[in-house]
Amino acid sequence: MVGFNVVNLIALLGILLATSLQRIMGQNCDCSPDLCCTRSGMCGLGEKFCGFACLEGPCYAFLPVSDTVTVEFFDGIKNGAEGNTCPGLDFYWRGSFLDALKSYTLFGQEGTTDDSKREIAAFFAHVTYETGNFCKIEEIDGQSKDYCIEENEKYPCAPGKQYYGRGPLQLSWNFNYGYAGESIGFDGLNAPETVANDPIISFKTALWFWMNNAHSLINSGQGFGGTTRAIALACNGEEARINYYKSYCEQFGVSPGDKLTC
Repeated sequence: MVGFNVVNLIALLGILLATSLQRIMGQNCDCSPDLCCTRSGMCGLGEKFCGFACLEGPCYAFLPVSDTVTVEFFDGIKNGAEGNTCPGLDFYWRGSFLDALKSYTLFGQEGTTDDSKREIAAFFAHVTYETGNFCKIEEIDGQSKDYCIEENEKYPCAPGKQYYGRGPLQLSWNFNYGYAGESIGFDGLNAPETVANDPIISFKTALWFWMNNAHSLINSGQGFGGTTRAIALACNGEEARINYYKSYCEQFGVSPGDKLTC
């Protein structure tokens, strides 16, 4: 028989403490049935009460993003690419997207289930347009374009490096590469080509840009049109983006909502 040592005692105390905390939190829920109760005992509706902090009541039912971005959905986008010489078809993979997603846990996880699906549909609508159904890794003729703002002192352009579009959302400009690299953990200014060489970092740059510039727009009254303004210069390709978005919403079984245009 194994002796009851200090380690066993600590483990038992931990279990008892966790159980007590659960009881205390449960006792704090005196809300009416139509309201959400948070873990701290607050009552109300909306993201603050019915989101991640919700303990009882009509809490939002969060679905894993992977349940929506299925293999069939992801590969369905790739199947729309024109030709068999697309470099992106051997670069963009669902597994890489899901690995990158681990760093952005709020993506597709705020609001109602329908809100979450609309955000996922919007993100992949822009990705589909920007990459040509996961065909492009780098912007066509990007090397002939100047994406360097020399006046940006915080993220100065490195000699011999170019900051044209790369990745699922075609990350562009030196300040975006600098900021994204700093946030994600790669040398965006001195090695911008990393976005075209590492599929996980590539998806992370797209998610980084989305979470910082578009995440709060899709379900906040600005609709899909707001995300297009945040991503596309002069709302370029608006009609195609809307068509992709509406198609993905239909696949997910949700309405696209209002304000689709810029």
